[in-house]
Amino acid sequence: MWGLLLLPVLAVGQAQTPVMVSASRAAKAAANAKTVTAPKETAKTADVVTNAVVERVIDVKILPLFGERSKSPLQIEDEIRFLNDCDQNFTSRHEASQFFAARGWEYIAEAQLDTAAYRFNLANLLDDKNADAFWGLGVVSYQRNQLGTAIKMLQRGASLADTNAVLLTDLATVELEQYQAKQDTASMVNAREHLARAIFLRPDHATAYMKLSLANYLEAKYGDAWLYLHKAYTTSITSVDLDYVHELLAKQPDPIGLFK
Repeated sequence: MWGLLLLPVLAVGQAQTPVMVSASRAAKAAANAKTVTAPKETAKTADVVTNAVVERVIDVKILPLFGERSKSPLQIEDEIRFLNDCDQNFTSRHEASQFFAARGWEYIAEAQLDTAAYRFNLANLLDDKNADAFWGLGVVSYQRNQLGTAIKMLQRGASLADTNAVLLTDLATVELEQYQAKQDTASMVNAREHLARAIFLRPDHATAYMKLSLANYLEAKYGDAWLYLHKAYTTSITSVDLDYVHELLAKQPDPIGLFK
């Protein structure tokens, strides 16, 4: 079946540009480079041999929100040094947070997910109200095929930016995939709610109509699936996924004969 989300491709734009759909969430690149010493980055993983069994130990720096674990004295010391350094190089921690989030989006575009996760973690460390940090960690988690974590991160981002139609659509997109994977009714209900709000906020958001079409397709409501597909088409022709159209045609002919 067609892919729900495409690998993000970074583009310069505003916050309403999609992340995980056909276009990517744009990063606002800083005009001037900043010199900041981030907390020491160790190897992403390390081999630990115990009783002749090799285990992979993951660096907490690349886990969303540092794994939300208690931090060692050394980690705390490094973070204090990092924050002080940012205070000297940026006008505010909010600005610094935006800078590191922008770097995170760039690393996502280059498929460097571990480095991207670390940059978004630093953005969150600087400003825990920066929705972009959670949004980015949600994208990273999705690309790692960690749907539950992706939903959790995107939900936290949406709670901080509940008028961002694109973020809500991204959240709904992952929820639909979760529904497909686990037949989780709650995920479908949540996805529909988030898509309805996204369309309320942006009636011209074609991607949200496409996802609503998919939601109806997954529940075998093919008439409604065609209805929302047509709305997406009239809003933006480029939003229509032709592979999906063929899947829908196999279930029910287009009621108005637009697609054959």
